[in-house]
Amino acid sequence: MKSKLEVCVDSLESACNAVSAGADRLEVCANLVIGGTTPGVTQFKQIRRSCQVPLHVLIRPRFGDFLYTDSEFELIAEDVSLFRRLGADGVVVGCLTAGGDLDLSRLSIVRDRGAGIHMTLHRAFDMCKDPYQALEEAIQTGVDTILTSGQRETCQEGKEVLKKLNRQAAGRLEIMAGGGVNASVLESLIRELANVSFHMSGKQRRSSGMIYRNEQVHMGLPGLSEYEIYYTESEQIRKARQVMDAWEKGTEKY
Repeated sequence: MKSKLEVCVDSLESACNAVSAGADRLEVCANLVIGGTTPGVTQFKQIRRSCQVPLHVLIRPRFGDFLYTDSEFELIAEDVSLFRRLGADGVVVGCLTAGGDLDLSRLSIVRDRGAGIHMTLHRAFDMCKDPYQALEEAIQTGVDTILTSGQRETCQEGKEVLKKLNRQAAGRLEIMAGGGVNASVLESLIRELANVSFHMSGKQRRSSGMIYRNEQVHMGLPGLSEYEIYYTESEQIRKARQVMDAWEKGTEKY
């Protein structure tokens, strides 16, 4: 069975690193350090020109919950149409109601706007109140992939829910495990879970090239330094790919 490794990237450098190390597919976003938001058009075009793998675009207008105002949802719907025209192979979306259910009417609109391309329901799924009901509703809406950590902080912690979701899905859509994925986690999870699709970012920090630094001014979220840059490290992706390739070959040699 062919395994699949999707890598979430928010820069051209990270995208190229991921593809060179063996990523099968990219989720393109901006601001990965806060969970990801919709990328810029030029960023997407740069990655489209440079990376010959499927590109799925995260459509998320802001940081925070998945309960969107009408104007925010208008952004989502228009961006799905936009990136479809620009050549995206898929979109990654999610909308919830205040009560914690999937917002099926809005997801149906998004499915229509993205007709002909892949649709992933992102980890808004992990914030819904009943994942098993949401799975059936996602299938009925036309979702192709659910990205999930099993409703826990990491997919390692949520592996029992992931097992149940895989059994329930029974091949009707793809269950992609994400949240805390790296090579060491994969060595156990790829054997325990029925699915063979995984999502990771391989984030690494490096220090800014700034020599002068004003430490008295903070520009973003508390705890995030302006002088640290996050990027996808090739080696982390390469090690994960090696684990998955070894599993496919049925060997314990990594």
